[in-house]
Amino acid sequence: MKRRHLVLIAACLVGLVVLAGIAWRTGALDRPPPAAVGGPFQLVNQDGAAVDERVLNGKWTVVFFGFTYCPDVCPTTLQALDRAQDLLGPKAQRMQVVFISVDPERDTPAQLKTYLAGPAFPTGTIGLTGTPEQVAVVAKAYHAYYKKNGEGPDYLVDHSTPAYLMTPKGRFDRILPYGISPEEIARQISQAMG
Repeated sequence: MKRRHLVLIAACLVGLVVLAGIAWRTGALDRPPPAAVGGPFQLVNQDGAAVDERVLNGKWTVVFFGFTYCPDVCPTTLQALDRAQDLLGPKAQRMQVVFISVDPERDTPAQLKTYLAGPAFPTGTIGLTGTPEQVAVVAKAYHAYYKKNGEGPDYLVDHSTPAYLMTPKGRFDRILPYGISPEEIARQISQAMG
C-alpha cells in the first residue's frame, strides 16, 4: 500500500514538472495575467477622430462612463476629478481623464466637446462615443452597467458610477468609488503613481 502511494506521488510530481516545462517553453510564465478590467475598443473622440484603447497609453488615466444629459453623478464626478487634478500639482501632468458616453444616441462628438469644455471639468478631458455596438463592447470590457430609462427626448440612462484608474500601459490599477472626496481621489492617484 505504501509503495502504491509513493508511485502515485512520483507520477504527480513528474506531471507537474512536465506542465511547468510546457508553460516555460510557451512563454506562459512570462505573460501577465489578462486584465480583469479594460481591453480593446474602437470609439470616436470629441473631435470626430477614431481612437482605440491606445488613447490610454502614456498617462495615468481615469476612465469614467456617463452621459452629457446626466443630472447628478456625471457632473459631480467630473467636478471631483477637476479638483483632484488641481490637488495633484505637478503630478497632474502625468494624468488624463477619459469620459466614455453610454448615450451614443444623443452624445455626438460635438455634444461631448461642448459639454467637456465646461470650466468645472478637468482640463484636457477626452470624450469618447461611438455606435451603440461599440459602446456595448467597451462597457462590457470595463464591466460598466448602463440602461436607457424612459422614453422621449428627456430620457435618462441608468449607469454604474465608479471610475477606473488605468496605468500608463493601459492596465487596470484600481476602482475610484463614486462619492469619495477630491482629496481621496488625489491621494489614491498619487499613491499609484509612486
